[in-house]
Amino acid sequence: MRIVIRDAEWVIQKVDHSSDGGHLITCEGISELVRGKEGRFLTSLEGDVEVLDPKNTKLVEDDSPSYSASKLYIESMLRSRVPTDETVHMGHKAAMDPLPFQLDPTKMVLQQPRHRILIADSVGLGKTLEAGILVSELIRRGKGKRILVLAVKSMLTQFQKEFWSRFSIPLTRLDSAGLQKVRNRIPTNHNPFHYYDKAIISIDTLKQDVEYRHYLEQAYWDIIVIDEAHNVAERGSHSQRSKLAKLLSRRSDTLVMLSATPHDGKAESFASLMNMLDATAIANPSEYSYDDFKDKNLIVRRFKKDVKDQMKGEFPERNIQSIYANASPQEEEVYRRLVAASLKSMDSGRKSSRLFKVTLEKALFSSPMACLSTVENRIRNLEKKNDPDFYDDISELESLASALRHIDKQSFSKYQSLLNTISHDLKWKKSQGDDRLVIFTESLKTLDFLYNNLKEDLKISDGAIAQLHGGMSDTDIMQVVEDFGKESSKLRLLVCSDVASEGVNLHHLSHKMVHFDVPWSLMVFQQRNGRIDRYGQTHQPQIRYLLTQSDNERIRGDMRVLEVLIEKDDQAQKNIGDSSEFTRSYSQEEEEAQVEDVMMNDDSSFDTASFLENFYDSNIESDEDDIFAGFFDESPISEDQSEAKEMVGLFNDDLEYCQQALKYLKHQGQHIISETDDSGVLSLFAPKDLRQRFKFLPPEIQPTEENKYTLRLSNDLNVINHEIVRCRGEQTAWPGIQYLWPINPVVQWLGDKMMSAFGRHQAPVLRMPAQFDAYEDHYILSGLFPNRKSHPVVNPWLVVSFEEGELTGIERFEDFVEKHPFHISALSNKGGERGHERQEQLLGRAIDAALPYLQSIRDDVERELDKKLSEQMEKLEALRGKQMRQLELDFGESKQAETLVQNRKAQREREIDQVFNEYLHWIEDTMTTEKTPYIQLVAVITGAEGY
Repeated sequence: MRIVIRDAEWVIQKVDHSSDGGHLITCEGISELVRGKEGRFLTSLEGDVEVLDPKNTKLVEDDSPSYSASKLYIESMLRSRVPTDETVHMGHKAAMDPLPFQLDPTKMVLQQPRHRILIADSVGLGKTLEAGILVSELIRRGKGKRILVLAVKSMLTQFQKEFWSRFSIPLTRLDSAGLQKVRNRIPTNHNPFHYYDKAIISIDTLKQDVEYRHYLEQAYWDIIVIDEAHNVAERGSHSQRSKLAKLLSRRSDTLVMLSATPHDGKAESFASLMNMLDATAIANPSEYSYDDFKDKNLIVRRFKKDVKDQMKGEFPERNIQSIYANASPQEEEVYRRLVAASLKSMDSGRKSSRLFKVTLEKALFSSPMACLSTVENRIRNLEKKNDPDFYDDISELESLASALRHIDKQSFSKYQSLLNTISHDLKWKKSQGDDRLVIFTESLKTLDFLYNNLKEDLKISDGAIAQLHGGMSDTDIMQVVEDFGKESSKLRLLVCSDVASEGVNLHHLSHKMVHFDVPWSLMVFQQRNGRIDRYGQTHQPQIRYLLTQSDNERIRGDMRVLEVLIEKDDQAQKNIGDSSEFTRSYSQEEEEAQVEDVMMNDDSSFDTASFLENFYDSNIESDEDDIFAGFFDESPISEDQSEAKEMVGLFNDDLEYCQQALKYLKHQGQHIISETDDSGVLSLFAPKDLRQRFKFLPPEIQPTEENKYTLRLSNDLNVINHEIVRCRGEQTAWPGIQYLWPINPVVQWLGDKMMSAFGRHQAPVLRMPAQFDAYEDHYILSGLFPNRKSHPVVNPWLVVSFEEGELTGIERFEDFVEKHPFHISALSNKGGERGHERQEQLLGRAIDAALPYLQSIRDDVERELDKKLSEQMEKLEALRGKQMRQLELDFGESKQAETLVQNRKAQREREIDQVFNEYLHWIEDTMTTEKTPYIQLVAVITGAEGY
């Protein structure tokens, strides 16, 4: 709505209920003195807030050449028009080549009364992109002014860049240093989360300071995104992460969670995530089924196998090979001593002795250096005890250590196999910038050995090889990851521990990976391989597993277990999807424990590999005891983008609109310096008011004196994608060309400028005698019905037509433009003094005629909403009853004192009532439409000359 407060005209952006019973109105100024400024007004203090009556709109002649001012004004009004249906209108146009399945989370969310979803697609399918599509769609619908993203520390910059580069969503990074900068700028008692509308922060940063909790409780966001959401699930004791996430889940209308590992196998843990999304969903966190919440559209989960047809070319099929090296005599001696070792010093006897030998074996399968470190640690611990009973064990361990020390890099067969694999199989070229190699190992001792020896044996210069491990600081980790993705960086080879296996992108310049040791967890396989085998990879991923062949029967049998793991990972990604279908375990630790248990069998006739393989296969064949069986079977997979809609516009594209708007501003005497080069890149010297807007955006994207306050923009996806790739080769790694589309800050700035092309409560008259007869008058009207939360629910544009002063029809603006494409004609504007008395006289009749038409549209929508509202109310009451019945069961079995039980039960009843009442009020406010529309006259088109 347009309103007048303090003798200035404003357009309302948002309305919230205030604690004094009135409303807090957030507005953008459009009259001269307040143009471009944001204002917040409490209705209880302002008194008279004048809503402008459309019948009193002053008609003005547009003297601009070819009616450019009117076209720009109408287009800007169209761009502020909010889509109100359940169809994707914008997200699919982001700076990417979206695949149909990536639009599904947005489609699911738009069907919900409350926008909540867990995007649980497997590693590498583009969850960040799916979140960006959803968030940009909600921004276009006026539901994304304030956004908070929570991510793990190592992912802050990566997530921030992805959202800006592809979606023009400017997230300010609030790490510890960023938060301190904000707090230094504002008064002590001010909330730092009010300073930036769109921010990204680590939940670990938040949990470190009790003070932040108070600030969070006082702040509210339109959208909250939680990346790697499995980290905030409840696991046993109530973690700080989980408490913060639960708090935040009630501080936003929209909650989006992202996780490739959405559950850890424990009902309570997964239920905690579901209840953050919708606190009414699950009555008993220990016992529930998918039927309890499947109609709420809360989860979407797809695997590579499900969408492989869509991802051809975007997700090349990986090439996997296992490389075998024959054990050297020195290694065979170590194997012999390890198998023959009898350790009596373990606290619990034979079982613990075998467990320790399995631990040694696992370390040995990594490297002799890793195993030697474990043996030496054990010797030191036993020597400290100074117990004669342990002398035999110390002697045996020293014998093993001596054999391990005899293995140098020449007799370390797997290392020699690595050198051969790098040079001959993978044909790695250290001089080639886009041929970068990733090597994974679990052991830090192995990592150190590889780092030091590869540098020497491959003759790698300083800066061309780097380590990545958990002992590094977060900033150092991010710096290494960023350098690995830069063409200009010398870095060619990355030796990683599994700290690099979660989240980070390594695929930009790398498609070759070596597993120097094979993980004992299928989940780790998935995470590791997903670093290079992911959406956006342009080469076939080359993945190699290094294994040692031994003549020792026991070692050969245990090595076969590693082959089974490799086979099952390959089978999972090709045919099954979720590796936990094999293991029935949902954490790395549980999966490793399964392998250890099999390995611990001391019976020489026991075939460990066959037992493990049969165990995995039997899990696939049976859904028994799997509480998650069927949870994700119904996730949608769209085959095309036919459901996405194009909104009507008067310009060919965003570039033409911006060019014409800048041209108009320059013609109006404003200091505008801009040009468009041959590739369609628009360069704009940022005026002061635009620079002021950018001050509240991330510093990395602000126009600065260093770049001569110039912004460069393009709507060509090829240009943007090329720029994203190119900028990885430069020091900043931030694209120098912004994506030009409706939610870009520059486009929004121009839209606000064009919305004020005419004065307060004015509308232009466009005279088009070449297209219309002299007796024709057409009134373009915008009608808006908000809900109680002031979000538009019905927002049609109509054209009311008259001939010789008689009403001849009312039609949708889209239909009128299709029949009369006035915007693509060469319009001549003769200018001069002209009269518009007839159009002024008909204005009131046009408004009166439109009112019942708008009312009928609203009534149709209201009937649909009432039906949905009734269904929601019934479901909520059923869920409330279910939770109350569960409450009776929970406390009915309690053996505590009756008074204590009753008090706790009453408290829990109040909590349930509060949750359901909050949700009921939210649903009612969202799905109840105001009865009176706000009508605005946009423009009048006539065939009359007006003389």
